[in-house]
Amino acid sequence: MEKFELEATQTLLKKNFISEEQFKQITAYRNLNIFSLYSELRFLLYLSILSFTTGIGILIYQNIDSIGHMAILSLLLTVTLICFYFCFKKSNGFKKEETTFATLLFDYLLLTANILSCTFIGYLQYQYHPFGADYGLATLIPTLIGFFCAYYFDNKSVLSIAITGLAAFVGLSVSPQALLNNETYATTSLSYSGILLGIALVIWTIYSAKINLKKHFNLIFFTFSLHLISIACITNLFDDYWFVFAILLVFSAFYFYKISYKIPSVSVFVFNAIYAFIGFTILIFKTIAFLDLFSFITILPPVYFGLSIVLFIKLIKNFNHNTAG
Repeated sequence: MEKFELEATQTLLKKNFISEEQFKQITAYRNLNIFSLYSELRFLLYLSILSFTTGIGILIYQNIDSIGHMAILSLLLTVTLICFYFCFKKSNGFKKEETTFATLLFDYLLLTANILSCTFIGYLQYQYHPFGADYGLATLIPTLIGFFCAYYFDNKSVLSIAITGLAAFVGLSVSPQALLNNETYATTSLSYSGILLGIALVIWTIYSAKINLKKHFNLIFFTFSLHLISIACITNLFDDYWFVFAILLVFSAFYFYKISYKIPSVSVFVFNAIYAFIGFTILIFKTIAFLDLFSFITILPPVYFGLSIVLFIKLIKNFNHNTAG
């Protein structure tokens, strides 16, 4: 890594982007071996929040008979309200543009409050059924709380939780296990819901950018929309009306290709390319099966996947080159 940084700095010097004096200052600074603790501290804060919320879950599970439901709910509500109290006290209020807490700690305190609020409402519904048999409403309430907190306090982590809750509200399973078991869209109607939700997120993102409302949230919305639409389309490529979803996948791939350059975002570009590749591969094998060209099965994969890897690398290089400026 140090060798690469030195070569990159020397290249800048040769092209006269920096002076000889600046080159010496950069080299001297790197020789000090100073590094930032920012990433390490953020990781520890995330780890502490996960440990705390997980510990509360284990505490509830192991002592549910001895502690009592009301005591557990009271404890959850108290801790949640305390977290929200300090967040509101230290916040700068709602602003359309990007804003932050004075101290990074309160971002994680807000994240803790939102996770605990989800736990509280879920446990309340499971034990006492205040919303009757409508578990969707029990999902919607913490989702709305999450959206409010995400926009009021300007927190991307809480926004991700809120969008996940919105997907759960319409019936979509977004867990890694659901993806591995192909259960994200259990029925065709849920596939339609996933596509409509993805389109709705795109429309909201475009509107938010137009009114300059939290434009830095665009990447999160576009990422979720890309996954929802692409996975729904790929899942339905095996159904009777597969050609409709194939056309939609083509339009989606083209749109997010443009978006990845506009933002710019290499993650959107890479995931979009992967989804497009999966969809295109499925269509190729469907064509082979339809035309009864199974003799190509033995020679097609090595050539096809080899060319695909070369093309993918070339696309990534072009993307990095075109967005470097």
